[in-house]
Amino acid sequence: MASTIANLWKVKDLRRRVLFTLAMLAVFRVGSYIPVPNVRADLLTQNLNPFLGILNTFSGGALMNFSIFAMSITPYITASIIVQLLTMDVIPKFTEWSKEGEHGRKKLAQITRYLTVVLGLIQAIAFSISFDRMVPGLIIDKGFATFAMIAVTLTAGTAFLMWLGEQITEKGIGNGISLIIFAGIIAQVGPGINTIYNTWFYAHPERLFLNLVLVGLLLIGILLVIVGIIYVQQGVRRIPVQYAKRMVGRSMQGGQTTHIPLKVNAAGVIPVIFATSLLIFPSTVATWFQPHPIANWIVANFSPQSWVYVTFEVLLIIGFTYFYTAIQINPEQLADQMRKNAGYIPGVRPGKPTEMFIIRVMNRITLAGALFLAAVSVLPILFMNVSNLNLYLGGTSLLIVVGVALDTMKQLESQLLQRHYKGFIR
Repeated sequence: MASTIANLWKVKDLRRRVLFTLAMLAVFRVGSYIPVPNVRADLLTQNLNPFLGILNTFSGGALMNFSIFAMSITPYITASIIVQLLTMDVIPKFTEWSKEGEHGRKKLAQITRYLTVVLGLIQAIAFSISFDRMVPGLIIDKGFATFAMIAVTLTAGTAFLMWLGEQITEKGIGNGISLIIFAGIIAQVGPGINTIYNTWFYAHPERLFLNLVLVGLLLIGILLVIVGIIYVQQGVRRIPVQYAKRMVGRSMQGGQTTHIPLKVNAAGVIPVIFATSLLIFPSTVATWFQPHPIANWIVANFSPQSWVYVTFEVLLIIGFTYFYTAIQINPEQLADQMRKNAGYIPGVRPGKPTEMFIIRVMNRITLAGALFLAAVSVLPILFMNVSNLNLYLGGTSLLIVVGVALDTMKQLESQLLQRHYKGFIR
């Protein structure tokens, strides 16, 4: 590892990319402490609830500071979900763009940016109104001008984070949006440790030995979850493919055996991010209409400690895993490419039977990956309910952190291997 890191810093282009990424993440962390005008952010820390806690985790603590990055990149994620759904034969033009390669992706990215600003403005207005109702006295000098300024400031912060993520993706290492979420979660590790200390050790000093045992079990559990995440994320189902020999010009080509690598979890951590972002939306809207009984029920039942929230999270994670896997892998295209190149899966006829075979295999392994993602996301919530810990660094956070770290390391490794250096992953 030490020699690999040394090789990394020897390559000027990689060194520049890594330093650029770290600099942009530093900008994000600094911005998390720049407060929005006319807001008493200190009142939020006194009214932390599960709904605010999970939002605060994804924003890297920016929400509790009510900073310019308080909404994080949640509107961008929501906009991405909407645009991707619209490309599934809902709007023909979007579907056409999705098949045009780089040119079409640029058009869809532009629409996603515009939609992010619109959704960000709506969410910023919702934030300012709902938070003022939840925390009386939060906003100073209430009036249309004050709420408008807060909404514009929060929207501008989200738009800047969106731009920051795109710059990291283009000029740095890894996926910029994912790395911003990663940095926000990592920033909450310190407060999480402080919560454990205050809840177990400071409040109950007489149970020192028992608390140490609980901490040990907690660390073992986290280690096992991380190992499981890596095992599933790296898991691949190899479908063997045989290519027939054929004459091309005057030379004989083909005859070799290869395979199609289908990942157990081809969607990565995207389903978890999408599901969490969508589940935040009902509570945000419901707070506008409190104290109406229906609004109170939605706010109470769409918190991370509610069985309704857990049920919807499991269903959304499974659904988004299948949806995003279908976007990533096109069985019809794979079968068509094999047929054109005289390739076939042993024991399966080319064409439609090959496509159905790939779909059947993909559905089976995707179900295993989706159930694993759902289990890792839900089990820590159950642990939090049993231990009475207000700790929001749960399985969802671990999935995102480990998934983003693996993807970033793979990108670094591919860059190193291109330059004949050994990679991180052996």
